[in-house]
Amino acid sequence: MPDYDLTIAFQTLKPSHLLQPAARHMGRIVVADIGIPAASRLAEIGPPELDDPGPDSNKYSRGLVTIIAGDMPGASALAAAAALRAGAGVVRLQGREFVPGVPAAVIQKPGDPLDRLDDERIGALLVGPGLVTGKELLDAALASRHPLVLDAGALSLLAAGDRRRFEDAILTPHDGEFHRLFGAREGSKVERARAAAAETGAVIVYKGADTVVAAPDGRAAIQAGADNWLATAGTGDVLAGIVAAMRARGLEAFEAACAGVWLHARAAEKAGPGLIADDLIAGL
Repeated sequence: MPDYDLTIAFQTLKPSHLLQPAARHMGRIVVADIGIPAASRLAEIGPPELDDPGPDSNKYSRGLVTIIAGDMPGASALAAAAALRAGAGVVRLQGREFVPGVPAAVIQKPGDPLDRLDDERIGALLVGPGLVTGKELLDAALASRHPLVLDAGALSLLAAGDRRRFEDAILTPHDGEFHRLFGAREGSKVERARAAAAETGAVIVYKGADTVVAAPDGRAAIQAGADNWLATAGTGDVLAGIVAAMRARGLEAFEAACAGVWLHARAAEKAGPGLIADDLIAGL
């Protein structure tokens, strides 16, 4: 339970209203307008503005997401289903073996996971869900010129010392992955995420109860109040699939990451207590 029923913030929210551990003590937060102009490069993530498909839309104009399947097929299946439900027009799941448990609309052709990476229609390439081994898969993805979403196993493989820049990519580390990638850093979660984004050239989605999205140009946004039931296996794979769908539909990397984080949190609210990762897909 929070320590206070109500917290009033003058003119604008402050980082401590949204970041842990302070945020858990605030109760309901009200912003009171006292007539002082306030501008900031830090914002709270809000509902994304997403267009419905139009009469001229086709499956490829709505976005093609390609996912390189990892060693644990369930993670790839969650990401693929989430990408479809988040609005991607086409999802390809590429692995050495057939992945069960995905929607029938997901395209699979077991064999070479790197098949068709030269397809110029790919709007987002997701690597990492369920990936334990396979540095060559990650290297091939990094060598492609597609917009990248790097999650889970891809981040663990990078943490071994790879310090190349990832221009226009989206990296989605949780706290442990962030520390392995970037080491112990001083400052708030926002400051650490901004520094990591500037260092890598990528948009960083620093996950947690207070997820921070940071861009290399210094923009940052906070998603506060995430459902604690999200602390369960597979929810990060779902988030990666949603973010990939947002990127494939044409959103710029920072906006795609923010949209994905908001939709993920909203799906958790709809799923309710006791949720598992699969429930988030229906909630989308």
